[in-house]
Amino acid sequence: MRRRRDHLFLAAIVVLLAAAGAFHAGAAAERQAVYVGSETCGGCHEAQFTSFRANSKKAHSYENIRKMQKKLTPEEFRGCFKCHTTGHGEPGGFVSIEETPALQNPGCEVCHGPGSLHAASGDPADLTGRVSLQTCAKCHSSERVAAFGFKPMLYAGAH
Repeated sequence: MRRRRDHLFLAAIVVLLAAAGAFHAGAAAERQAVYVGSETCGGCHEAQFTSFRANSKKAHSYENIRKMQKKLTPEEFRGCFKCHTTGHGEPGGFVSIEETPALQNPGCEVCHGPGSLHAASGDPADLTGRVSLQTCAKCHSSERVAAFGFKPMLYAGAH
């Protein structure tokens, strides 16, 4: 009888630990920022959003790669997504025009990181950090700068 009680007690502890782990994982998932698209950012940052859309070539760059699509293999075309969309290859980032149309162009979150937590709280600490030239280098690498004849623009018309 004692052995059965000990087994039940151990089983209860395992269930409680599993439940606690699931709760902790759920809380961590709730704090995981996801991409929301520049339109969401524009709700509070209207001047920056309007300037970015009007002055930055990258704000409409998916259209550029779409125009080139006929000359590219499907793999080459998908390779353009890393720099010409928002968050491609990252959790919650661009997947396709059909699945994630709000992320089809590079936008605010390319530089500032996924914005869902910041959009909900308004707290700047909920963004990934300060934008620097290293942020730009994710897409504007020395190979690309040399190949395409452009240079990183820290503010890209937004700020």
